[in-house]
Amino acid sequence: MDNDLRAQAARDYAAVVLGNLSEPFPHSAHHTQVSADDRPTPEQIHPAFYTSFDWHSCVHMHWLGASLLGGTPGSPLGGAAGKGASDGGTAAWVDAPTEAALREAVGANLTPAKLAVERDYLLANPSWERPYGWAWLMRLAATCAASSDAQLREWGTALDPLVDAVAELSVAWMAKAQYPVRHGLHTNAAFGVGYMLDAFRSLGRADAAAACEEAARTWFGNDRAWPGDWELSGQDFLSAGLSEADLMRRVLSADEFADWFAGFLPELSVESRILQPVSVTDETDGYLVHLHGLNLTRAGQVARIIAALRQSAKPEASAAAAVLGEALDPLLKAGLRGLESGDFMSTHWLASFAWDALGSVTALD
Repeated sequence: MDNDLRAQAARDYAAVVLGNLSEPFPHSAHHTQVSADDRPTPEQIHPAFYTSFDWHSCVHMHWLGASLLGGTPGSPLGGAAGKGASDGGTAAWVDAPTEAALREAVGANLTPAKLAVERDYLLANPSWERPYGWAWLMRLAATCAASSDAQLREWGTALDPLVDAVAELSVAWMAKAQYPVRHGLHTNAAFGVGYMLDAFRSLGRADAAAACEEAARTWFGNDRAWPGDWELSGQDFLSAGLSEADLMRRVLSADEFADWFAGFLPELSVESRILQPVSVTDETDGYLVHLHGLNLTRAGQVARIIAALRQSAKPEASAAAAVLGEALDPLLKAGLRGLESGDFMSTHWLASFAWDALGSVTALD
C-alpha cells in the first residue's frame, strides 16, 4: 500500500521540486560576513544550491529529484531511467514530460563548475551546515552514484569532490567533538551522522564511515533510560531519542541493538509521548511547521528500527517491534497530512521527508 502511496505522490512531489528549484526567493542566507563589502548574492556563493529558501533545503530537493528519477528502488513507471531496467536499473516514478523537466532542472545545477564553488565554500567554512546539510549532500551523492541511470551516475561523479570535502570535514569534527548535540533541530548529531554513515559506506569512504561508527559508540553507546516523554520541544522536526536509536541500529549487531534499545527506552508503550503524532496550529509559521516533519521523521525512524529489531531473536526485540508497529501508521498519516496545506513554509522541505518516510515504510513491508 505504501508503494502505491509513493506512486500517487510522485507527480505532486516532482512539482514541488520543480517549483523550489525555479524560485530563488524568499531566501534565508546563513553566510557570515567578514567585511562591509562581503555581501554576495546567494547564487554567487552557492551556484548549485541557492533556491528552496535555504541551502540545505535546496540540497535535499535535489535528492528528492534524483530519487524520483530512479534513484529509489521500486519505481513503477518507465521513462529514460526505466529503459535500463533489464540490466538492473530502476524506473522513474514520473511520466516522461515530468521526467524531462526534472532532468533539466537538476542537471543544470549539478555541474562540475558549480559544484566546485560549493566545495570551496564548505572547505573555507568548516562548521557551516554541520552536520545536517552535510548529511543531505552525502545522501544526494550516494543516491546518484548508486543509480543504474547514466545521467545520475554522471551527477554522482560531479559530486565526488564534495564527498571528499565532507569526509575530511566530518572526520575532523567527530575527532574533536566531546559531546553530541541532542536536540531536535538541524544540528542534531545522531540524525546527521546516521545518514552520513550510510552514504560513506555506499560511496566507499571507509575512513569516514569508521569515524561515524566510533562517534556513535562513544557518544551514545552507554545511554540508558532516555526520557522519551520529555524530549519534545515546540519546533522540533527530529526526535532526538529515535534519531539516536536509528543511528545505533546501524552500528550494532541485531542482538546488540535489541539489548541497547531495551535499556534505552525501557518503559516504551503505545501511549509513550515519543510515539504520539503532533499537530500544527499555524501552517505559515516556519518554525511551528517543523512538527509536521517530526511526524514524518519519527515514522521513518520507527520503520527502520522495527526492521532492525526483527533481525534479533530476543523476546524483548519482538515486544518492542510490536509496540513500534502500532505507532507507525498514525505517525505516517499525520505527517503526510502536513503537505496538504501547500504553503511554501511546508513544501520547501516536507516533500523530501515524506518521500524518505514512505521509502522506509515500504521497505519494511
